[in-house]
Amino acid sequence: MPMETLIIMLAIIGGVGLLVLIWLIATYNRFVRLRQHMKESWSDIDVELKRRHDLIPNLVETVRGYAAHEREVLEKIILLRNQAATAHDSRAALAGDESALMASLPRLFALAENYPVLKADQNFLALQRELALTEDRIAAARRFFNANVRDNNRLCAEFPTNVLSGMFGFSSAEYFELSSAAERVVPRVSLSHTQPA
Repeated sequence: MPMETLIIMLAIIGGVGLLVLIWLIATYNRFVRLRQHMKESWSDIDVELKRRHDLIPNLVETVRGYAAHEREVLEKIILLRNQAATAHDSRAALAGDESALMASLPRLFALAENYPVLKADQNFLALQRELALTEDRIAAARRFFNANVRDNNRLCAEFPTNVLSGMFGFSSAEYFELSSAAERVVPRVSLSHTQPA
């Protein structure tokens, strides 16, 4: 085999090897980037859930002043809030507790409907608005997180990136999904209200 042919073959093998190395590095860095995006987006969800957990007791206290005899409903909402605010083993357990909490909030707002003075209370309206904004931010953060999880899971499942995911310890992640029943009861704010007489 002539020397020129050997040099060309070595150059081709070296070029292919270099391309493979570049692909390996780029793919590894993409996994790392996705992992960081998932951590960041989960942190956004966590911040908004804590914000929701802080708002609910204030709402309950405002309603309690007007509807003291509705104690059972208010205590149930606080119990569900406390469950949702505790540490969870998995995102599925957290989603279950958050769904139960969201499903209970319409009962709180139904109480407000029975008390025209409460419906017009500026504190209550401000808290209700803040809760609705928080729910919107939670939904946006959840979409961002789930998009990152989707991209990560796709990389972990597709060939040839699935080989790298196994080699470097990257794995599929769990989506953060609330039950569809809870999605339908996201608190809505009505800015039209009657002023107290």
